[in-house]
This record gives sequence, structure tokens and C-alpha cells, in this order.
Amino acid sequence: MMRKFLAPVLALGLLAVAGCDVFDDDDDNVVLESATIRVLHASPDAPDVNVLIDGDTFVAGAPFKAGTGFSVVRPGNYSVQVDGITPGGTATVISADITLDADTETTVIAVGGVANIAPLLVTNERSAVAGGNFRATVVHAAPNAPAVDVYVTAPGADLSASAPLGSFSFEGSLGPVDVAAGDYQISVTVAGDATAVVFDSGTITIPDGANLLLAAVENTGPGASPISLVVLDGAGASEILDTNTPAALRVIHASPDAPAVDVVVNDGFAAPLIEDLEFPNPAPNAVDYVEVPAADYNVKVTVANDPGVIAIDADLTLDAGVNYSVYAVDFLANIAPLVLVDDPRAIATEARVRIVHASPTAQNVDIYVTAPGTDIATVDPTFPDVPFQAETGYTPLAGGTYTVTVVPAGTTTAAIGPIDITIADGGVYTAIARDPLPGSTDLGLILLDDFND
Repeated sequence: MMRKFLAPVLALGLLAVAGCDVFDDDDDNVVLESATIRVLHASPDAPDVNVLIDGDTFVAGAPFKAGTGFSVVRPGNYSVQVDGITPGGTATVISADITLDADTETTVIAVGGVANIAPLLVTNERSAVAGGNFRATVVHAAPNAPAVDVYVTAPGADLSASAPLGSFSFEGSLGPVDVAAGDYQISVTVAGDATAVVFDSGTITIPDGANLLLAAVENTGPGASPISLVVLDGAGASEILDTNTPAALRVIHASPDAPAVDVVVNDGFAAPLIEDLEFPNPAPNAVDYVEVPAADYNVKVTVANDPGVIAIDADLTLDAGVNYSVYAVDFLANIAPLVLVDDPRAIATEARVRIVHASPTAQNVDIYVTAPGTDIATVDPTFPDVPFQAETGYTPLAGGTYTVTVVPAGTTTAAIGPIDITIADGGVYTAIARDPLPGSTDLGLILLDDFND
């Protein structure tokens, strides 16, 4: 069969490529002109996507900020289709015809929010990078970031005395430019103001021969910078965060018989990070994230106003750009930290719901998330046999009203609920199965994130 793809290459294990030859079997030794193509998902509120080229799957299940390596293709006209993966199936969000010329490298970037998503094509001539140099193209792919100036300087250079690589707005690009390989600092400032730095890479080393596309994409995690940089190197993608990007931490009191507690970081007993946290976190502001520098920490949970009584003593590594929830779980005699990584990114086409089992009394449970009025005896559990301290992960659901019922595993007798919840597309929701409140015998839920809006 005649096929267009010569040698597709991907560096991301989560992505799948349908690649093939351009030749019939009897033409395998023919050398033809070629072009190259790669794709980048840069739509900050879009779901995972499938990318099809001429109807064949090129990328499957690519998340935000995922980028591929180059695939070698025959020059010509191609149709590119991007399908968003939604709770109900898939929906085509981009359909475009493109032309790939010989000896070119083309990057197809899905940019903009879901409501305005569109393909941005960046095409450069394909040529070797001279020895001792690297090549860079910079693309503004962050729809909510302002017009900016981009500086590529020696580390620590005075930006006010330096010339920017250029100025551009959303969907603009700079380069390609060839520069001597070595140590550099990439700085992004508000256009026209070298003192208004919105992104600082710190010192990065760029090797001899590198051919890079740097895409400024929306920062959907902690930190003040509106962007991060996704770096496409021809083989795959990596990310550079602003050098000051913090981690974000919150603590949830889910130990039913433990008193109010303070949370102390690195033995700072005189100034606890969080004070007077009570089971089961009744106040929404008790579970706000606190931004802290990325580092290794010792975290102690003590009885409130009594640092001599330490309930939890744990060492944690908090990475830049990551949101963490630390749950104090189990009865006081066995209290322990349950550390989960959170993903607060809003996706416009779905609600995202996570359920955490933090009830030491409940044992293993089946969790049903059903349409209101559904007899759970007639359906399978949405999450079967969930053990204590496990969680469901973020489950995509269409916005609407659902009934949550938690039962002992293998039964249909409700331990929690049925409780109706209303969720909206674009929302992120966390529900924590907890033990009874003081004076009660009923298990219940702690509701976090957009449940509290």
C-alpha cells in the first residue's frame, strides 16, 4: 500500500504514533525528498487529544504540554485533525489542511483556550546547525499572557543594558537564530519594560548542535509567573519552569479522634505553617494551598498550641510547580500522613472528580457515582473495592447532578449517602470519605476545591 510516513519518531511514552513508509514494497531503496512534522498540545484548558493526519492516528491521548519528536514525511498536502477526548467520547476541535514543503520542519501547535482553539504552524527550513552553535525558535503560545520581550543572555546579565531577542504577542514567533552553545539565561519581560520580569529560566546549558523550539505556554500550577517554557528538541519535549516556581501544600485533618493540630515545618514551632486545624476541616480557608519553596522538608503535626505532643513527624520532598495535599489519617493511635499530588488544572469540556477514602472505620468500599434515582443494585460500582487510604484519581464527568453512594465492598447497604452533588464543566472537585463527626454515628464527606465555591 502507498503510504506517506517515512520514519516517525516520538520521545513521549504516553503518545502513540501511526507511522509508515511512503513506498510500495518494490520501491524500498528509492530516496525521495522529505519534510518533517511534529505536534504540541498547548491549549491550557483542553482535555487530552488525539491527533490524526490524513485520517491515521499520529498521536493518541496527548495531555497539555505534550510534544512529539519529528516524523519524516513525504512533501505534499495533508489534513490535520485534533480530537478532544471528552467524557462522552471525542469531539473534533481542529480540522485543517496544511502543505509540507521539501526540506522544511513544521511544528503544529494547538493554541488558545477550548472556545478559540486553533492550529498554529511554525515552519523553518531544515539545515544543519553549524559546529559550536545551537539554534532556537521562540513561540508565544500562552493565550492569557501579555505581549512580551524575550532576552537570551549570559547568566546574570543586566537586562536594561541588553538587547532583547525580540518582542511578540500571542501566536507570534521569534527566530530561528543561531547562537554559540553554552550557558544562558532566558528572561521574559512585559513588552517595553526590562524591569518587569515575568519569567526567568535561571542558568541553563544549551549544547552544541541543539535545534530547539521554545514555546511559552500557560502556567496552570503554583507560582506568580504566567508561563513556563516547553522545549521541543526534535526528539521530544521537556519543560523549563520559572526559577522561582514554588510548590503548593495544603493539609487536611481527617483523623476522627485527634484534637486540633498545628502544622510545623523544619521545626519552626514559633511560627507554625498552619494553626488550629480541626477535624474535619469545616472552614474552606482551612484547606487553602500555601506556597513554599521547592525543597526537602520535615513536617510535624502537633497538638494545637502544644508543640511537645507530636502526632506526625515526616520528611517530604516538594517539587517546583506541584500541588500537594497531606492528609492526617487514621485514628490518633496510628495517625499517619497520606501525601497526594493534586492537579488543579481546569478543563473546559469536563468536570474532574476525585474521591479519597480516609475513613478508618469503613474498611474497603465500593463507590457509586450514578444518575439521581439509580438503584445501585442494578449497576456495577464506579470504583470497586477501594481500600482505606486509596483514591480514585481524577475522573472526567460531564457537568450535571450525580448521586454518590459509598457502601462496604460487595454490599449495597449505604455507609455514606446517597448524597447528590452538582458539578460543572471546568470544575475540579475532591470528596473525602470521613468518619462520623463528634456526637454522630454517620459517616460523611469532606468536600474540597470547587465544591466550596
